[in-house]
Amino acid sequence: MGTFGNRLSGLRKRKNLKQKDVAAHFGMAVRTYQNYEGGQREPNFSTLVALADYFDVTVDYLLGRTDELH
Repeated sequence: MGTFGNRLSGLRKRKNLKQKDVAAHFGMAVRTYQNYEGGQREPNFSTLVALADYFDVTVDYLLGRTDELH
């Protein structure tokens, strides 16, 4: 699993959410979200920004370009 998937998974777990909770929030299939965390799929730009906003982090953090959350 790459940096993006690891960070996404870690942020979700910090909020005590299940994959199905995040998927439901975004109206996506659970499998789609699982694929993001597992590194089999990458979100489009608008979904990437929405995920960053949802977890209150920067896109750069999600992409592994920085270790600073904000």
